[in-house]
Amino acid sequence: EKVQLTGEDMREGLTCVLAVKIPDPKFSSQTKDKLVSSEVTPVVSAVVGEQLSRWFEEHPQEARQVLAKIVEAATAREAARRARELTRRKGPMDVANLPGKLADCQERDPRKAELFIVEGDSAGGSAKQGRDRSFQAILPLRGKILNVERARLDRVLNSQEIGTLITALGTGIRDDFDIDKLRYHRIVIMTDADVDGSHIRTLLLTFFYRHLPEIVERGHLYIAQPPLYRVKRGNRERYLKDDAALEEFLIEAGLEGTALETGDGRRLEGAALGELVERSRRARGLIAQLARRLPGELVESLALAGAFGEQALADMERALALGQKVAARLARTDGHPWRVVRGEGEALVFHRQRGERRERWVVDAVFLRSADGRRLGEKLQPVAALFEDAKLVRKEEAVPVAGPVQLVEALLAFGRKGLAIQRYKGLGEMNPEQLWETTLDPERRVLLQVQIEHADEADEIFSTLMGDLVEPRREFIQENALRVVNLDI
Repeated sequence: EKVQLTGEDMREGLTCVLAVKIPDPKFSSQTKDKLVSSEVTPVVSAVVGEQLSRWFEEHPQEARQVLAKIVEAATAREAARRARELTRRKGPMDVANLPGKLADCQERDPRKAELFIVEGDSAGGSAKQGRDRSFQAILPLRGKILNVERARLDRVLNSQEIGTLITALGTGIRDDFDIDKLRYHRIVIMTDADVDGSHIRTLLLTFFYRHLPEIVERGHLYIAQPPLYRVKRGNRERYLKDDAALEEFLIEAGLEGTALETGDGRRLEGAALGELVERSRRARGLIAQLARRLPGELVESLALAGAFGEQALADMERALALGQKVAARLARTDGHPWRVVRGEGEALVFHRQRGERRERWVVDAVFLRSADGRRLGEKLQPVAALFEDAKLVRKEEAVPVAGPVQLVEALLAFGRKGLAIQRYKGLGEMNPEQLWETTLDPERRVLLQVQIEHADEADEIFSTLMGDLVEPRREFIQENALRVVNLDI
């Protein structure tokens, strides 16, 4: 970028000791900090210029450092000028210099005013139409803002979207920051529930944390929680926040009028069936984690057979007999031939034949004695007998369920019947009335307040995930990869 250099930029931080003997010296002020005698200037300029030129030629490395220092001073001066321009306003609620894309509110008391930062013009259009314009302002941002963790202040202030945001907030930035000029005491980040929306939200959080931390510390920053789903049956509709809320809703709907009939003649319904379903849902989550190493149906069958535990594979004869029961069960439920043999050391090897394809998995003691494996065993062992020849019955329909995964899937299928489910990819897909009902209405919306509880940890996580260094970010991803439940890329 081109930067206009001035004499002040070159003199910034420079200290000079000058000894001149003249009969009648003239100074610029009583403090005598500047000599203004006209006959001295040409002599001093010539001598200093000649000596400096020679020294720079003889010391090119130091010359480059001096030039870098001058450019840095000029860049800082331009950034300070830009910051002053962004905050030049008569009062906190003065609207003369507000950005054009901001749809401001009528309320002039910052304590009652709200600003919604939305992603893109489409969502901005719905939000502007659906809001209560008396106290709710809307600021649409185009695209992803600058990652301020990796940018100098001059680049931050030259960003049009960040400049728009600073002007709308009214506080200024860095040395010009004044919290008393904040125009809205509730600032809400409202982005889509997809990976791009999450990225934009993270970039905005980084900006507030690094450049406007007092706004966060005083509790003025919030994150909207718009629903991800709308479900409708007949004339009734309901909004659900995320996948977990949708599953909860479908399970409740699936349990209505449903019973589990076991192979030994027992019948579970109501609270008893609900308790089994909750246990099965927790087991299903553990199975999904362990299924990164072995097929989920094999993990489930091992747990129902009681294979997990601290003493797993200690007695290999008993373990092989148990493995044969698991293989027989899998052959019945899976529809493909399964067999098991003893492996090297403490291990069982399971084989499955799928047409021309032969698959093989090694189940060792480390896996069967793992913490997640033991927890899964503890969840399923007390109820394993209930899944022997069991079926889920609803009206005239009966669905066989051989384990907790099939039980939960069958209930979800029951819950979906007669239900219209709409997934919102973006806020722009909602009409203004829906956006008001779900996200803008103070009586019904859900907002998440952003707080800094552990400043050191927050600082480290921002530096790791948003900084220039790739290695810490790679290590973070590798350490946390197995904790990911729903990867959206």
